[in-house]
Amino acid sequence: MFEAGPHLDAAAFRSLDPALVQILDVREPWEYDRAHLSGALLIPLGDLADRVGELDPNRPLAAYCHHGMRSLQALRFLKGAGFTDLAHLAGGIDAYSRLDPSVPRY
Repeated sequence: MFEAGPHLDAAAFRSLDPALVQILDVREPWEYDRAHLSGALLIPLGDLADRVGELDPNRPLAAYCHHGMRSLQALRFLKGAGFTDLAHLAGGIDAYSRLDPSVPRY
């Protein structure tokens, strides 16, 4: 699904359908409470190894964090766990909130 590469800009990320793509938020709960994307599953990066079973390795997955670094780490881990169709939000939710002002910046 992500033929253009693993780095999606905010506009491409916004067009993802959570019914087709697993949207993974790897930030901390307090960050999720401040701002999150509809349909996202919150699994903080530090919990991902213990909770990877909550994700389907046969479905596309797109991750995001605050600025894009933790989501890249999540992709590396998930690739090692057998996931193949992976992408992340370049610039994180901060970039997304610049496109969609209904998502608060922090």
